[in-house]
Amino acid sequence: MLKSKKAEVIADLTSAFENTTAVVICDYKGLTVDKLEVLRKAARAKDTSVQVVKNTLATIALNNAGMNGIEIKDTNIFIWSDDVISAAKISADFAKDNEQFVIKAGYLDKEPADIAKIEAFAKLPGREELLGMLAATWMAPITNMAVGIDALRQKKEEEEA
Repeated sequence: MLKSKKAEVIADLTSAFENTTAVVICDYKGLTVDKLEVLRKAARAKDTSVQVVKNTLATIALNNAGMNGIEIKDTNIFIWSDDVISAAKISADFAKDNEQFVIKAGYLDKEPADIAKIEAFAKLPGREELLGMLAATWMAPITNMAVGIDALRQKKEEEEA
């Protein structure tokens, strides 16, 4: 790879990593291209990026983005997103279905994170689920009031009859 191409890759990755809240580093050795494509499709559906990058280039880009503290070695695939839970869920779900895919480490909110922390975030409900829970909580008093008014109406009708 030419130096100019390397510099371009580093600049693109630095920009991506600076504007993200989660980067998960995983080992993909032994996975077929078809299985990696399944991972990429799942990631695209959740506005998450997946890319295999040379370790030296990724290390430079991560350092430029202010993410330090994790040694990157062996074969790695990088998964990053603006949504911490989304990146963690995609990684953990794919790891459950594929033995060769192993979560190594990552950065959550620019801080180094180990496997346990990433898996803990993966167990949290996603953004859509949380919004649904919030909407249900807000609607509960209105729903209860509507049920109460309807019960009162039925009682009045029974008394009149």
